[in-house]
Order: sequence, then structure tokens, then C-alpha cells
Amino acid sequence: METISRISSMLETARELTLEAAQSAALSRGTGLGGSPRNLSVSHIKKLLDSRNDREVLDGMRRVITLMYRSEPSLPFFSAVVKNVASANLEVKKLVYIYLVHHAETEPDLALLSINTIQKSLTDQNPQVRAMALRTMSGIRVPVISQIVSLAIKRGCGDMSPHVRKAAALAIPKCYRLDPSTQPQLTGYIATLLGDTQYFVAGPAVSAFLDVCPERIDLIHKHYRGLVKKLVDMDEWGQLATIRLLTFYSRKCFPLKTRKVKVSQTKTKGFYDDDIEDVGTKGDEDTYDVPVLDSDLELFLGSCKLLLQSRNSAVIIAVVRCYLYLASPDYLAAAVGPLVALLRSPQDMQLIALYNIVAVALRYPKPFTKYISHFLVHASDPAHIWRLKLEVLTILFPHCGLHLKGVIISELEHFSQGADPELVRESVRALGRCAQSDPNTSSQCLRILLRQITSLDENLVSESLTVIRHLIQQDPASHERTVVQLVKHLGLTTNPDARSTIVWLVGEFAGVAPERNIAADVLRIMVQNFADESESVKQQIILLGAKVYLHHLLRHPPKEKPQSEPEVQQQVKNEWADGQDNPENETNNFEEKQNGVEEEEDTITLLWKYILLLARYDTSYDLRDRARLYKALLGSPSSTQIANLLLLAPKPVPHAPSPSETRKDLLIGSSTLVLGPEAGVHGLRGYENLPDWVGSGQEPDPKLRESEVKPDLTESGPKTAGERLDRALREHERNISVSSQGRPGYMKTPSAVAPKSKKTLDEWLDEPETETEEETDSEEEVTDSEEEEGSTEYETDEEESEEETDSDDREQARQLLT
Repeated sequence: METISRISSMLETARELTLEAAQSAALSRGTGLGGSPRNLSVSHIKKLLDSRNDREVLDGMRRVITLMYRSEPSLPFFSAVVKNVASANLEVKKLVYIYLVHHAETEPDLALLSINTIQKSLTDQNPQVRAMALRTMSGIRVPVISQIVSLAIKRGCGDMSPHVRKAAALAIPKCYRLDPSTQPQLTGYIATLLGDTQYFVAGPAVSAFLDVCPERIDLIHKHYRGLVKKLVDMDEWGQLATIRLLTFYSRKCFPLKTRKVKVSQTKTKGFYDDDIEDVGTKGDEDTYDVPVLDSDLELFLGSCKLLLQSRNSAVIIAVVRCYLYLASPDYLAAAVGPLVALLRSPQDMQLIALYNIVAVALRYPKPFTKYISHFLVHASDPAHIWRLKLEVLTILFPHCGLHLKGVIISELEHFSQGADPELVRESVRALGRCAQSDPNTSSQCLRILLRQITSLDENLVSESLTVIRHLIQQDPASHERTVVQLVKHLGLTTNPDARSTIVWLVGEFAGVAPERNIAADVLRIMVQNFADESESVKQQIILLGAKVYLHHLLRHPPKEKPQSEPEVQQQVKNEWADGQDNPENETNNFEEKQNGVEEEEDTITLLWKYILLLARYDTSYDLRDRARLYKALLGSPSSTQIANLLLLAPKPVPHAPSPSETRKDLLIGSSTLVLGPEAGVHGLRGYENLPDWVGSGQEPDPKLRESEVKPDLTESGPKTAGERLDRALREHERNISVSSQGRPGYMKTPSAVAPKSKKTLDEWLDEPETETEEETDSEEEVTDSEEEEGSTEYETDEEESEEETDSDDREQARQLLT
């Protein structure tokens, strides 16, 4: 009979499996890849949902969920689906809950019909059903049930299953968004869940805390050390939330303390030991600040160090953020390797990692120098990747050795001769930033840039000249020959930007060495083809002429003759006529002045007047206005000083900062750092910078972070049976610890115990069978010695058996308590 029943059960199981396989095959044959299922009318699906067979209901629910995820109409089945919310089949219940969460906001009245059934599921014996019911109730976005959801969360917080408590923690933010007025109740639930012993409950509780009441730092004090210990075991989302919370907590609760350390100058000994030569004076002592970390903060930082091996890149960036803003550079140096390792991730992750690397390298570039090879540009890198790599190379360049500096310069020179105009431009600019950051290599970078002036690529030539101009402005006196060399290339390039840059450099440094001034000759050559030049070059030629003529006026000031009143009026009329662009008046005045000049005018004055005449007939309004401005400035001796301040004033030295310099103060690990400062406080909601360090003396009491200690019950005496049992357990453990110092099985008071060495298992086995007699003799000796000392303690075999019985009872009681 037993065999027959076993065979029948196996046949029944095989039949069920066959039916399920057939249904799956029919479902796969009846559905296309992109269209709607075949032969699945609304009435047929409703018939399946209304069936009493769980297998048919499950089939109908699967078809409805398929329609829902294909964005096809699935709302007509709402009433039929709600009827199955009380199904005993767990698979059906899961699908019904998914459908309810998806459509409850569309049909709130029908969704309320299922609330009572879901509430009953909160008391189910299966913890999985209770957790699902709690998630579903919190996911139904109907404001009317906010208080019911709050009560369900309260019940879930006290559930015996940690999975249900986790579901309660995840439901708290949903309830808060559903009804913000429930915040006081939810805050109490969060305070309970933060102290949960399970790490996968504490993580969602921290996330709920950050969403509901992030300002209630007082709730974290007593749970701080527990959260730090559970941090390593949490999942990635819990680790991210906990690190963020504890980083903010550290800034608000641990003051920034530093300790000054003096470093005196080194002293060298003379030929004799008595002769000590001081390299520096007594006041040559440097002091630097060493951060002093709180013990609780060190506990947090040490726990974060284990997370640097995480598979999640966000966790690694969160740890780097923690070390950057809280710890000393020693901690940060340990996190640089895992941060650079993120460059082996896909390109979308590489971009985020590079933005964070740039932000960290702007503050502490030294730890990244040994990973310089990871930032070399690859041929397959897209534009947004190689831009950041070039920026990192220029940031790390001044902190590298000579070999690595040569490698970086060679790489930049190679990419500056490429075919991509954007890559060429950025490579040349990177060369300029390298030369500005390290004066020792500026000459090498300058030679590379000068070789690129003869290139046929106009983009490369213009960018190279711009960078050369910046380098020359840093130290004009040492680049006199560079300007002469640039003038030689003036006839080889046709790029308007390059020609205008060279002319500007000649005019800017024309007065540096008057005996070797080439500005007048360059001006004479450029004026010959003035009409064929572009407008930008014409502007620089006029500016060069004004500077050359002003230098001439400063060296040979004209003699000012007194003028009568009619002559002044006539001069005003002539200037007014000049302003009206009357060529006939200009020609007549020019002839009159030529005829009336007693002294022959010099060549530079004639050249300046010729330039003004050329600019006067140019088609550009801007060019004519500039020429009229310079003519008015340099036409009167009284305005020479004003022209000197305007034209020959020293220009500020240009400095090309890192493109991400504006992102330096943004919080790393945030989306705002990637999107840029223009999408900061006013662009992205939720961005919050770290608070300042709490002032010394304003931090909370460190005792608040200590674990709660229960009061000693022996002082006031036991009141309840539980207290008496706890007292008995403590006394028993104390007696065991005392007896371990003496002979096994023999209890003594602490004052009468003499320390003896414990015997090993081999010694016990090697002892002869007459051990009992020796033990009896030794016990008698001990008893005699105790009687001599006034002790009244006697032991018999019956007392020892009673003591063993009492110890067994106490052990059982202790197991019940634990």
C-alpha cells in the first residue's frame, strides 16, 4: 500500500508539471515578439481570473502582468484582480500586489477594497507574506490610508522577523511622502530601527532617517558605534547612506583639533665634536599643524578602510569623500589606488571617476603621481574622457619626476600634431599650463611650440602663438630673442590670428630695449600691405603705430608753442572738419602744414600720419573710430601722459587655470560635481554641502555615544524574580571565574584562593588510578590549613553533588534568558 501511494503521488506531481509545461508552451506560441498575445481577449483573461483553480488564476495574472509591462491596456482587469488579493497561493498574491501598486493611484476607490485583506496579511504566520503586505500597503499612494500605513509600520517595527522590520524601514519614507504630518510618529519608529541588531535593518533605517528627519542628530548618538560596526556587513545602498550620515555627523559632533609640531633647521657638526654649526638662526623653526582625531572618528575611518575593496564604485567614492573631508592625508593616500582603479570601468563610470579624481587632485595631487600612466590618452577615448585626462596630467605635472615630466610633454606634443582639431587645441593649451606650472620646463615647452608655428594647420599655429604670448608675458626680458624669431615667421603664416598675435607682441615689447627696437621696421613692412590684411591684423597695426609714435614722443617731446585765440578756434574747426571725414579739407590742411613746416618732420611722424590716412579710408567703422581715438590722444602734448597710461600700462600676467577650478569647492560624489557649477544650488535640487566643523567646546558630550549600562541590582536588592535570576547568574559566573584559579570542582572565596597552574588533558590522563587517595589527602591538608586560618568551610560528596545540581539549574536559566 505504501508503494502504491508513493507511485500515485509521483504520478500526480508529474501530471502537474506536464500541465504547467503545456501552458508555458501555449503561452510562448501564442505571443509574438512585439505584438499582443494571440487569442487573449479581455473576456478570456477575466474568465481565468475568476476561476477557482489556482493554476488558471496564476495563468491569468501572468497574462495581465505581461500586458502591463508591455504598456498595453491592463486597467480593465482591476476589479477581477482585486478579488484575488485574498488568494492563499503565494505566487498569485505576489502578482496581485504588483498590479495593485502599479494601478492603485489610477483607481483609488477600488484599491481601498483590498486594504482590509492586506491588513489581515500583516498577521500571517509567513514572514514573507507579512513583508509583502507591508510593502504593498506603503506603495499604494492613496493619502486616505496614511494613518493605517503608519500603524502597519509600527507593527512591523516590533515584528520578530528581521525581513519584516526591513520592510517597515523601507516603508517609512513612502509614508512620509504620502502624508508629511506623520513625521513625529515616523521619527519614533526610526529611533527604534536604528538600534536594530540586524545590519540589513539598520541600513534602510539610516536611509529613512536621511529622508524624514536628517536634522535630528540627537537620535544618532547612542547608535553611532553600533552603526560603525555594522557598516561593513551592510549592502551597498545601506553603506552609502550610512557613510553619508556619519560624515555629516562627524562634522557636527567632532571638533577639528590640531597639534603644532616644530621642525628646527638641521645642524651640522664641525671637525671637532665641540664645534656645532647652526645652519639657520634661532628663529628658523617651522611649525605645521598635525590633526588630532577623536577616538570615535578613528573608529569610523578604520571601518571605512575595509570598504575600499567594495565592488560598488559609488561606495569607493563615498569613502574617498569621507577621507578627503574628515581625515588626514595619510588616510587619503590609501584610497587613491582604489579610486584610480575605477578607470578600468565602462566609459560612463570612467567619466564620473575622472571628475572626482580631478576634484581630489586639485587639493592633494601628490598621491596620484605614481599612477600617472593611467591618465595617458588612448586612441579609443571619446572627447569627454581625454579632456579630463589631459587636465589630470597638467595638474600632476609639477609634482612628477623628470622622467614622468618628459613622458607627459612627449604625449602632449604627439597629440598636438593630430588630426582632431579639438584634441590639438586642448593639447597645446595643456602644454602651456605645464610650462606655467613648472618654470624649469618652460623653455622645453616653448621650443616645441615654436616648432609648431611653421605647421600648415592654422588651428595649431594660432593656439601655439596664444600660448607663446602667455609665456612671454610672464618674463618679457628673457624672451627678447623669441619675439625676434616670431617676427621671422610673420611672412610664412597667413592665419589672421597668428599674424595679429605676433604684431601685438612686437608692439607690447617695443620699448623694452630701445637700442634693439625692431618695432618701427616691423611697422614699416606691415604698412606696405595694409589694405590686404584682415581687420584683426589692421587693428594691431594701428595699435603698433600708436605705441611706436608714443615712444618717439616720450624720447623726443615736441616743443609746445603758445597759440592765440584765433589760432585755437581755427584748430578746433580743423579738428571738427577731420571728424566729419571731409577728404578735401584733410588734403588742404595736409598741404598747408607741409608748406608751413619750418623743420623737416622725422620718419616716424610721417609713418604715423600715413597710417592714420590709410585707416581713414577703410571700410570698417571700428577701425576708423580706433584711428580717431589714437589721433586725439597723441595729437596734443598735454595728453601724452594719458596715452602713456592707456597704451603702455603693464598688462597682468595671464594665468591659465585648470578647467575644473570652478568645481573645486563642490562636494565630490555628487551629481552637481559632474554637471558643473552652473547646475549647482539653483540647478539641481537636493544638493547640500558639508557643514563646517563644530567649534571646540560646542560639541555634544562624548558620553552620549556610550552604550547603555543597566544599573546594578545588588545595591537596591532584587525586586522581581527576573532580577533575582540575573543576580544568581552573575554570582555563578563570578564563582566560575574564581574557581578556575584553583583546583577544578572546588569552590573558594576570592580571599582564600591560591593561584595554581591548570593541568592539561595529557596530565590528567597520565595520572595513576590512586588519584582519589591523593586528592583526599590534599583535601584534608587544605581543610587543615583553612581551619588554621579561621576558615569554617567544609565540603562533602553530598554538598558537591548539590552544587553541581544548582550550577546545572543556573545554566538552564541563563540559556533561557539568552
